[in-house]
Amino acid sequence: MEKMRLQKYFSECGVMSRRAAETAITQGRVTINNRKAELGESVDPDRDVVCLDGKPIARRSTEYSYYMLHKPRGYITTLSDEKGRKCVTELLTDIEERVYPVGRLDYNSEGLLIFTNDGALANRLMHPGHGVKKTYIVVSDSAIDDITAMELAKPVECDGETLKADSVELISPGDKHSVLKIVLSEGKNREIRRIFEANGLSVRRLKRISMGKLELGDLKKGEVRKLTAKEVTYLKSIK
Repeated sequence: MEKMRLQKYFSECGVMSRRAAETAITQGRVTINNRKAELGESVDPDRDVVCLDGKPIARRSTEYSYYMLHKPRGYITTLSDEKGRKCVTELLTDIEERVYPVGRLDYNSEGLLIFTNDGALANRLMHPGHGVKKTYIVVSDSAIDDITAMELAKPVECDGETLKADSVELISPGDKHSVLKIVLSEGKNREIRRIFEANGLSVRRLKRISMGKLELGDLKKGEVRKLTAKEVTYLKSIK
């Protein structure tokens, strides 16, 4: 078999993301054929023995699992947290496979979050070049009118990055709080909150309701369900 980067090997085995694998390699936790691995190395999955913390990592079959979680607020999108905060993996107790979140929702955000052990698919979905649109319902901390909503749709510069929503729709102006529907393609770190802050506003609640054609629907907070065959086929069609 053709060789592949060590980080990709870990991802395809469903053990950890490529970024986490890089960290493990630099920490000296990974070996190839009983010698310490170095960042940038490639392996032959059919010939080389790769170990993490001394335990062999076998390449998994091509059977992958795909789930949707309705993430509640008050959970972080990581596998563990040094500060002792609740992690989304605590909500996956009924899932036997080891799966990983595709992208992130910050601690105070809620809504649709995809989990899988298909590393190649996860990387495609997270790459901004594929333009998977994500839709959010946002409740502001103050009243917003149509003019302000239009301002929120304009590009802003923040910490050396250009932030821009695909669209901003004012659903309910309200007297004290307003409700908006915001669509993003790139989904940079805390992008919606940063756009609001750049316009002198703040977010009260933020909920992701769809990712491409996948919709949260009536899935309750903290609940998990397997994606349907049709949903998985759709995800795999994204190039």
